[in-house]
Amino acid sequence: MSAGASPVLRFAPSPNGRLHLGHALSALLNARMAARLGGRLLLRIEDIDPVRSRPELIEGIEEDLAWLGLRFAGATLRQSTRMEAYAEARDGLAASGLAYPCFCSRAVVAAAAGEGPPRDPDGSPLYPGTCRALPPETRARRLAAGEAHVWRLDMARALEHAPGPHRIRVFDPDGCEEERDADPGRWGDAVIARRDVPTSYHLAVVLDDAAQEVSHVVRGADLEAATDLHRLLQTLLGLDAPAYHHHPLVRGEDGEKLAKSRNAPALATLRAAGATPAELRARLGFE
Repeated sequence: MSAGASPVLRFAPSPNGRLHLGHALSALLNARMAARLGGRLLLRIEDIDPVRSRPELIEGIEEDLAWLGLRFAGATLRQSTRMEAYAEARDGLAASGLAYPCFCSRAVVAAAAGEGPPRDPDGSPLYPGTCRALPPETRARRLAAGEAHVWRLDMARALEHAPGPHRIRVFDPDGCEEERDADPGRWGDAVIARRDVPTSYHLAVVLDDAAQEVSHVVRGADLEAATDLHRLLQTLLGLDAPAYHHHPLVRGEDGEKLAKSRNAPALATLRAAGATPAELRARLGFE
């Protein structure tokens, strides 16, 4: 954040299902922090998934947020409008030798990794590097043939290019900041662009935070480890890094975090059952 600039925060849901209590907590915490810091709160729709992102779900998100009484500054940014920017960043990393095409399916990666492989913070097997050492002519031939592929960050080269130490600014609910060390290497050769779009969540989020001049990120604790990878990408791409706060997750009776994939009760369902915004706010600790 440049000297004298007002703080900027963002709430960035994905339109692959209706919002639930976990999303409501994150949105309300962002609004509270923006008010405490005297900053602006932006809305970003992370709709890079061309299959699961649907217009009616975007409308539902906007409806839910309005029902909660949340208001956002400026125009809503949709990631689906930013594919050229993502492709340019991906191509720049590839041209610098920091990213490479990977033609392996998930099944092939799992099989190549073997039993009990080292895993990344999300629990996925670390990529064993099958495509990392492909000869340039082989890569070019397979790309020209239109073979399906993702793009991976060459972690070893990335850390040679930007050896660090990598530090992350973190802040508490009162806005007080400190720093912690980042360990991006534990992500291995992470995917930075998918087969169907020229980006992944990791690449898109750092580019969009920079483009929107986001100074403070408030998001769930399930993304805390990803911040290590994001900090490295920011360094490689020459982007300013915001400060981060990762809040506890809302969990169900089974102790698992609420998730669309596990049919967490949607805000729309709670609203239809008679819940009010005030009741929901109180349930989440907001008076």
